[in-house]
Amino acid sequence: MKHQIPNTFGIQVYANQWLSYHSVEELQLFISEGQLKAPWLHIGAGSNLLFTKDYEGTVLHSEIRYIHRKEEDDRQVMLAVGAGVCWDELVEYAVNHGWQGIENLSLIPGEVGSAAVQNIGAYGAEVADVIYSVHGVDLYTGQVQSWSREECNYSYRHSLFKQPGMKHFALTEVVIRLSKSGIPNLSYRGLAEQLARSSSPCTLLTVRQAVIDLRRSKLPDPAELGNAGSFFTNPFVPSAQAEALKLRYPLLPVYPTADGRVKLSAGWLIEQCGWKERSMGDAAVYEKQALVLINRGHATGADIYHLSEEIIRSVEERYGVHLVREVNVF
Repeated sequence: MKHQIPNTFGIQVYANQWLSYHSVEELQLFISEGQLKAPWLHIGAGSNLLFTKDYEGTVLHSEIRYIHRKEEDDRQVMLAVGAGVCWDELVEYAVNHGWQGIENLSLIPGEVGSAAVQNIGAYGAEVADVIYSVHGVDLYTGQVQSWSREECNYSYRHSLFKQPGMKHFALTEVVIRLSKSGIPNLSYRGLAEQLARSSSPCTLLTVRQAVIDLRRSKLPDPAELGNAGSFFTNPFVPSAQAEALKLRYPLLPVYPTADGRVKLSAGWLIEQCGWKERSMGDAAVYEKQALVLINRGHATGADIYHLSEEIIRSVEERYGVHLVREVNVF
């Protein structure tokens, strides 16, 4: 019997087979008994996926949910976290204990395993900043494998696990290292300004609440309006190209990086091309944030994909900048 695949776009799509596992041993049993029918896809909460059709294979989902203190001293704590833990529940847990490092990543949908794959980031922080190691299972052999933070090859919205040759690994545990200093990360100007307007003292709790308030002011709740958050990544261009664009478009936001490239704002580029609030049927661009594509009720995955193609084409025609989807399309 086909199983409906959960996804935050609210699109009705189905998998030929659905397998949930509650431990590494249970996953290894599925593999040894030959229950995995290729092709396979491992998902978290379906928060970064766009399905344009049913999935003709096996969808795997982790139910490994624990948070264990692995190591601890006066300065820091190491947590071993099951890949199936809701990401924001982990953030809340850490903040309530006074452990600093992931409070800026509050309210990001999804689960811990997919957060490590995607290298989620927001408001001046990335999950790679706190990852110590990642553990997983080879879906071909059932063998357990581990990777240090350095081996994960993290960069902007990228990791080793997004490479095609790594798709046969299912992450089962992420080990993170958090600080007990309690000193918030206010490197993101918008967050610092939000907190400066408050009469409350700046603590991890108030930073978390400020981040939640900012996200809710810009991003729709997937339970009310189907979406996957930011649909596109911010593009990086050579400095010479950024300078030429800045001469033609003085209001263009530019963010020089340490490697000599310049990061541009995908949301700004999309909005300047007139896409904000526009729709193609029930597939639309969110009225408060041009980086977010939404399902107004009855859009198919193909509808949303077509809208994204039109946005990519128009931005490239006007600015010579190619946008890349952050959302994984199937």
